[in-house]
Amino acid sequence: MTEIEHEAPPAAPAPETGTTQVLYLLHAIAPFTAWLLAPVAIVIAMVTRDRVRGTWLETHYSWLSRTFWWGLVWIVVLAVVTVILYLTIIGIFLVWLPWTVLFVWYLYRVIRGWILLNDRKPAP
Repeated sequence: MTEIEHEAPPAAPAPETGTTQVLYLLHAIAPFTAWLLAPVAIVIAMVTRDRVRGTWLETHYSWLSRTFWWGLVWIVVLAVVTVILYLTIIGIFLVWLPWTVLFVWYLYRVIRGWILLNDRKPAP
């Protein structure tokens, strides 16, 4: 009998995560730079998003984008809350609390996504 060899089809090349790693790094540093690096990361993501379209990396781009835009909404809301707290004078002692929550939330989302990226899993 003739032995038939079955070759596995060539595996699709794994998408490169280098740019996504840089995006996560910029977002991770952003809270320590008054969020100035976050818009830079968003612009880089907008320019390079077509390269990852249709791959699991696209979920990370969406995750970081949602993190940025929701963070921006909360910055605006907290700016109003800060003014109100300052006007009440007593609230001056509490003004740090909502900003700390935003800081922790932002870093949580970045770290969670970065861990998933390193595990080569899609972001939620």
